[in-house]
Amino acid sequence: MSKRRRGGPSFDRVCKEGFPRSSIPHLLTLVVVAHLVLYDGVCGLCDRFVQFLLRIDTQDRLLFAALQGPVGTRILKEAGRMTDPLSTVVVVADYLTPSQRLLDRSEAGLFVIASAGGLYRTVAILRIFPRSLRDAAYDLIARGRYRIFGRFDACPVPTPKTRAKFLDFANRAPER
Repeated sequence: MSKRRRGGPSFDRVCKEGFPRSSIPHLLTLVVVAHLVLYDGVCGLCDRFVQFLLRIDTQDRLLFAALQGPVGTRILKEAGRMTDPLSTVVVVADYLTPSQRLLDRSEAGLFVIASAGGLYRTVAILRIFPRSLRDAAYDLIARGRYRIFGRFDACPVPTPKTRAKFLDFANRAPER
């Protein structure tokens, strides 16, 4: 008679009969897929967008990197995208998975807001408009973003609380 450990079927029983349905939930693990937001690090509007995303990301699924930084530059080069001009937000959906894909402009913005879940998913309804129309509106705002929202001399440094979400800063020692 084989000894049975508490909390699951015996090894012999599993080999003969397979896993009983009651133990399947114990076998499943939840894998949280992250999305990487590449943004113009010196743009005032982009900084406000990132701060908004930090507030609504209750599921902790978003990571960030500046387009001008080492992570953003590497990803754009690997994807065959030009790094200049930096006039758009780029989202690497399903970052570091086999299904990873790049989204930009209005598609990136809608995707990343909707990925926050809850009521923010309703923003996806804007996809009823043709992408060309959404991107035209996006481009109009992007052209005037420095004039209207300002420009930083350098990328703002994230707070200690959010530093781990910024890949360009995550491995550096905090600045004093």
